[in-house]
Amino acid sequence: MAATPAPPTAPPKPTWDPRKQEPPFPWLRPTIRIRLTLLYGGMFLIAGILLLSIIYLVAAQTLRTGSQPLYKIVDFTDLRVTSSDCPVVDNGNLSLSEFNAAISDCIDRQRQAALDNLLSRSLLALLGLAVIAFAFGYAMAGRVLSPLGRITRTARAVAGSDLSRRIELDGPDDELKELADTFDDMLERLQRAFTAQQRFVGNASHELRTPLAINRTLLEVHLSDPNAPVELQQLGKTLLATNERSEQLVEGLLLLARSDNQIVERKTVDLAEVASQAIDQAHAEAEAKGVEIRGTREPAVVQGNGVLLERIALNLVQNAVRYNVPEGGWVEVTTQVQHGQAVLVVANTGPVVPAYEIDNLFEPFRRLRTERTGSDKGVGLGLSIVRSVARAHGGHISAQPREGGGLVMRFTLPV
Repeated sequence: MAATPAPPTAPPKPTWDPRKQEPPFPWLRPTIRIRLTLLYGGMFLIAGILLLSIIYLVAAQTLRTGSQPLYKIVDFTDLRVTSSDCPVVDNGNLSLSEFNAAISDCIDRQRQAALDNLLSRSLLALLGLAVIAFAFGYAMAGRVLSPLGRITRTARAVAGSDLSRRIELDGPDDELKELADTFDDMLERLQRAFTAQQRFVGNASHELRTPLAINRTLLEVHLSDPNAPVELQQLGKTLLATNERSEQLVEGLLLLARSDNQIVERKTVDLAEVASQAIDQAHAEAEAKGVEIRGTREPAVVQGNGVLLERIALNLVQNAVRYNVPEGGWVEVTTQVQHGQAVLVVANTGPVVPAYEIDNLFEPFRRLRTERTGSDKGVGLGLSIVRSVARAHGGHISAQPREGGGLVMRFTLPV
């Protein structure tokens, strides 16, 4: 019987995030300050060119109107004239008409020279004033936009999980102050919501863990009774497995809630050591399923929370082991430093995963082709926790279908 051909897979999605690309020349970034400077300087330059053109035309018209000489020689006897600006009149052999024409030509040349001198000096003055205007426009734009810079700095501080920061912009009651006050109100509401969430997580951690731990203890005590009926023991084992699954779900939800925030306190962590510890924890399960774990792990030192980073590695390795082929499967775990980033790659054999299903794998309670279904492979939060912890560390997690089945999970973090 012929084997059913595997369904065609879509081309894999790019693993890079286009929103995080840096411009090739950051100093050429068209900021608002640069654009306002160009606007102010450009308007001054246009106004200066128009004013210079008007002055030049008025001066040319005035000189043209008065270009005719105020006098005209009608007769002369033994008259000798000398001029350094009009040497042609030095010739004493000129007739009366030639002499008057030479005088008029000299006056025209002097008028044109005066206009050229006016134009050149005006252009130099305009150029100097344009430089001053652009510098003044840059300074004024910076002063006008300084409240926006304050808002930006506060927003960056808030992005670093410092919700206590406020802008508290003083000054005239204009649009910028209104924007700052609105932003402060939003931060106040966010801080109250975040505090309420933290309080809820703390209370839920106690209220949910305690009864589950009591149930587990009672079930283990009853199962330890050798005189208990077989049916009761079977029921106890089923309830114990269900209780354990509920504990895993609660732990996963609490960890997911905590890891959605930026990591403030960071320590030096080696991803190679973290990956090795995760492999040690998943080794027994891999042996039980006949999955080989291999790969080389080079040192990759980063700054972060070691417990949460170990959770990333453990979730990736456990998923790779659990979602594998029945026989002859393998999981390859490698760590290295590439292009200034620490990289953890977990590749495995397994079922064919369509590329369009990749994004769904990182959603809570989502599995391949199933949603919120009962499964002994987990509670559906593993990759959601991985993505949340990666974002909290400023890293990036991506998945790519492997040719022949399985996935290649790639976690990157700046060193």
